[in-house]
Amino acid sequence: MIPMTAVTLESLEGFVYAVLRAMGLPEEEARIFGGALVFSELRFHPGHGQGVKKLRRYHGRFEQKLVDATAPFEVVKESPALALVDAHNGIGTVAATRAMRIAIAKARVCGIGQVVVRNSTHFGSSAVHACLGPEAGCIGIAMTNAGPEMAPWGGREGVVGTNPWGIAAPTGLGFPAVLDIALTTAGKGMMTWHAREGRPIPLDWALTPAGEETDDPQAAMAGALLGIGQYKGYGLAFMTDVLTGVIGGGGYGLTPYADQARWNVSHTLTAIDIEWFMPLDDFRRRMDDFAAMCKSRALRPGFSEILVPGEQEARRVAWKTEAGVPLENDALDDLRRLAADLGVDADLTEVGPWSDETL
Repeated sequence: MIPMTAVTLESLEGFVYAVLRAMGLPEEEARIFGGALVFSELRFHPGHGQGVKKLRRYHGRFEQKLVDATAPFEVVKESPALALVDAHNGIGTVAATRAMRIAIAKARVCGIGQVVVRNSTHFGSSAVHACLGPEAGCIGIAMTNAGPEMAPWGGREGVVGTNPWGIAAPTGLGFPAVLDIALTTAGKGMMTWHAREGRPIPLDWALTPAGEETDDPQAAMAGALLGIGQYKGYGLAFMTDVLTGVIGGGGYGLTPYADQARWNVSHTLTAIDIEWFMPLDDFRRRMDDFAAMCKSRALRPGFSEILVPGEQEARRVAWKTEAGVPLENDALDDLRRLAADLGVDADLTEVGPWSDETL
């Protein structure tokens, strides 16, 4: 097991904000981006590659002018229900959050709002943006394209991205129902995690450069990723490029990340106003009833319960908020070095070694 140390949530939030401000981000951008990084750190397995350890990578991108931390957020065109935004190579997380806020405002007027963002960069986890919907009484849908890591079905070279989706809906369960998935079976972050632990990967995760299935994570990281459900994942990723980059006039297919100075990533953010259809409390009751139907089904051998989308992540948030947020020891050391390099007078308060394997 990779050694990890838990830190308090409060110290982590303050640390991330201080570091981002020291990198030159304005206050609002630092709060949006920092909040999203902590959100992902709380919800996801460290091997997914999301979260606060990206601070070092972003510092390099800001310094090399690969991402413009103060880029304008330009609404190019809009109607009562739609908007097209140019992010001007700004922070994708910030652009997508602002776009979802616009989508929610439009949904209040039209019942649905949709914003397409072009000329953007990596937008983090889809759940960050989708979950803004339930907070406002809406269903939130967030999707993005990405660099060409997934092979088309029958091919061995990447052409479309992991192209993740996030869909979030309010419930009365104490947490929203949230689906946050990449359209590949797994990402290279999890392959790196398996390689570090010396474990093989499932054969449906990736191909070698020669196009062969492999359980060797190192060989897989040199090849192309495979889509969920074989050809179905490739089809969904293809159409995600259509719904983001192609229709938005931005990058698609081989284009995103091809030019490191202009990543050309595209996102689409959608909000559906539940009150247009029914009272919000009625919707929550129907969602709770639906969840109960799913959770009451007979179990397969080897399973102890049935979860609904977002339930496992909600438990992680509760565990980490109470027991501390686990960070890999190497990442923790690197964050402290980064803070020292930036002259940041903030530290991470350690709770102790993390031993829970239910990440």
